[in-house]
Amino acid sequence: MNHSIVEDLVTGSRILANEGVLDGLGHISVRHPDNPQRYLMSRSLAPALVTASDVMEYDLDSNAVDRQGRALFLERFIHGETYKARSDVMAVIHSHSPTVIPFSISQTPLQPVFNGAAFLSPSAPVFDIRKVAGMTDLLIGNGELGKALSMTLGRGAVALLRGHGNVVVGETVQQVVYRAIQTELNARLQLQAVMLGGPLIYLAPEEAVKVNARSGPDATQIGRTWELWKQRARGQC
Repeated sequence: MNHSIVEDLVTGSRILANEGVLDGLGHISVRHPDNPQRYLMSRSLAPALVTASDVMEYDLDSNAVDRQGRALFLERFIHGETYKARSDVMAVIHSHSPTVIPFSISQTPLQPVFNGAAFLSPSAPVFDIRKVAGMTDLLIGNGELGKALSMTLGRGAVALLRGHGNVVVGETVQQVVYRAIQTELNARLQLQAVMLGGPLIYLAPEEAVKVNARSGPDATQIGRTWELWKQRARGQC
């Protein structure tokens, strides 16, 4: 197993917990660097507790390649079906990002209010599980539901799950972590702006295109914030 990728996965998990995007639940995965038909993700464990030894290999049907009796995340199908649908996606996060959830149940769409969240443009779509499976526990517990969610995500970077959370995708672990944290921040800022009253001026799609053109996985701001978040998660700053 690629030790650098595993280290990034563990670090990303710790960062997301430390920055308040993940709590005892939620998960992050990365496509296997040597086999695009596999992905890597922790066993079922609180994100802040993940270590390299907890990382497992899964096929795209979300079967563990070598389970060894370990517990698996119920909603691992979010990851497998996203990788099936999107060859460009190399990392996936499912979180219950707290300020994002209200946008999944309201008539107010989550839209980019600042350039750091331009990837949300024009707005994050909402997956309503009722339209696919009727009354459920809202969890993505099989491949069929994972596939339906991936269809709502489409070619976007973020999709909300009604009354549940969100899914965020990216080209690297660093980029997907950046996007997940910025999505939570954008939700807080948008909520504050709505409370001010009056019409809001969101990023125009044309502006978002320009921002996104310089916000690839190797963008300076992603590397810089990754290093800060990494040190903060380690308690070193």
